Amino acid sequence: MSFISELPKAELHVHHVGSASPHTVAELASRYEGQTTVPSDPDLLADYFTFTDFGHFIEVYLSVVDLIRTPEDVWTLTYDVARDLAAQNVRYAELTMTPYTSILAGISAEAYCEAIEDARRRAEAELGITLQWCFDIPGEFGIPGADVTLDTALRLRPDGLVSFGLGGPEVGVPRPQFAPHFEQAIAAGLRSVPHAGESTGPQTIWDAINHLGAERIGHGIAAAQDPTLMHYLAERQITLEVCPTSNVCTQSVPSMAEHPLPQLVAAGVPITINSDDPPMFATTLNHEYEVAADLLGLNDAGVADLARGAVRASFAADATKTTILAEIDAHVAG
Repeated sequence: MSFISELPKAELHVHHVGSASPHTVAELASRYEGQTTVPSDPDLLADYFTFTDFGHFIEVYLSVVDLIRTPEDVWTLTYDVARDLAAQNVRYAELTMTPYTSILAGISAEAYCEAIEDARRRAEAELGITLQWCFDIPGEFGIPGADVTLDTALRLRPDGLVSFGLGGPEVGVPRPQFAPHFEQAIAAGLRSVPHAGESTGPQTIWDAINHLGAERIGHGIAAAQDPTLMHYLAERQITLEVCPTSNVCTQSVPSMAEHPLPQLVAAGVPITINSDDPPMFATTLNHEYEVAADLLGLNDAGVADLARGAVRASFAADATKTTILAEIDAHVAG
């Protein structure tokens, strides 16, 4: 645990709103007392964040999204997430942002981008963490949500934006319908990182690859059901962003003992370890590394290799990668 907590790390799959700490969620809920079902007492949030299934998780997640109503709320959340990550020795993070839900709440796309960019610059200067953004289509809102997300990404193009994603429920949200949006995003230089194969089967992953040009896959654990797909991912070096505790909490995996992470690694599929929506699942990135070490039987050297893999799979600038990899080597040597 000590080795992991002090290990320099990169976090590649963590949601902006889903990373709000109990203190931040309670503070935001108190601002809108009487207008939300979210408890304003941090001690009550553990029960509130107990999910019966993936659908219930989405319902609770959207209730927290509803607490983000002003640019000041966006700034507070962004900086607080950066602070919590930096406290775990995360040197670089790609935050999955969903501007469409904030725009629906009345925040202009311009004000949203200004708030996250200001928080990003402040976090780098004050906390020593580099943040970059993945603008994420909320799949449950269909084509209208995709249109606004793409417009915000390409028209405003904030400095921290590096990738384009797709999240939310998979059931009833076919990936191919978003192919034109991903085609335009990729043509503009953004990288493709859709969610797929979390709560559905391997076909969703194939669709993300064939229709959305996926370079990395959010979750992707259903690949373990398809040997041909695992071989394809290994051969093409398409990385899965695996979030073990999240998968169990949303009932996408029945138990941690049944998690397919060891099977994916044994097949040579590149993976990174991530926290997804950490406070909602009572976890941290450090804890996810402990879980992965246990599932994979890793020693300190193996854990360090996990951290190196995340840096290499990231969309960070080469200079940033070189710096963090050197810090990992120094930690191991120390």
